[in-house]
Amino acid sequence: MNENNKMICDLETGVCGVAGEEEMEIIDFHQPKKTVDLYYVTDPICSHCWALEPVLRRFVEQFSHYFNFHTVMGGLLEKWHDGPIDPANGIYKPADVAGHWREVGEYSRMPIDGTLMFDNPVQSSYPPSRVFKVIQKNHNDALANEYLRRAREALFAFNQNISEGSVLIDIVNNLGLDGKAIVKEAEQLMGQQLLNEDFKIAASLGVRGFPTIIIVNAENKGVKIVGARPLENYVAGLKQVLNTEEPQQKQQPPLSNLLENEKLLFSKEIEVMYDVDKLDINNFINKELSPNSYQVNEILGELYFTTTTNIR
Repeated sequence: MNENNKMICDLETGVCGVAGEEEMEIIDFHQPKKTVDLYYVTDPICSHCWALEPVLRRFVEQFSHYFNFHTVMGGLLEKWHDGPIDPANGIYKPADVAGHWREVGEYSRMPIDGTLMFDNPVQSSYPPSRVFKVIQKNHNDALANEYLRRAREALFAFNQNISEGSVLIDIVNNLGLDGKAIVKEAEQLMGQQLLNEDFKIAASLGVRGFPTIIIVNAENKGVKIVGARPLENYVAGLKQVLNTEEPQQKQQPPLSNLLENEKLLFSKEIEVMYDVDKLDINNFINKELSPNSYQVNEILGELYFTTTTNIR
């Protein structure tokens, strides 16, 4: 067969294009089977989970070839009541949350408004958690995790009450799904049953606070990392579970690809992903992105970048 004409199909080899010398050969693509599971136990209204997003995204981008990633809903707030909700942090009523959230936002530079907790407080984290579980069941983990990100943006940065059905419907609709149908399903008994399954997983892992990341290998030996920690902590945990000298990291994706996938990124997230100093962020953006591909805005003193097809 003429190798310059790949449209010709050879009747003897059964190949369209260039046939190899053997009918069957063994190929090693160096893609080891993932033998490690990572459990990310979280909640849609967990402020420290929001603060962790820049580090967690980079960790997943560069090391997820080693592990299967599982997001588990932990149930941070079922409802407000007369007793203390989180006395260690001085939280007894919704208004107590606002100052705590603002402090977390300023420290992490993942902006949190929080003023809705004075006049239109989130009454429970269960409704947005149930929606997560329904999307996960009916669609896939990737879409459920995208929903979780959009819900956190709505709550923390844009001050929307994600315990309200109308807000959740809009978030799900913007994913290209039927928000009304999904929120309705989440309100049924099955929605809570799905959520209870996650609660059982969290309990079996011994999780008491969020965020908690647990990395477990095939021998059921692992590490538990509680709270929003630096990237080095998660890499060290993975190294311990793998029992290897140093996990090999993938190259970070181009910023253009990352922004296209994520739709919205805060300056802090870009700085962490690419080791960019805050003062150099505009130069980095100008170098990495074409002028017409993004828009920059500011909220609570922090810059955020969106694709031109996803402008808020």
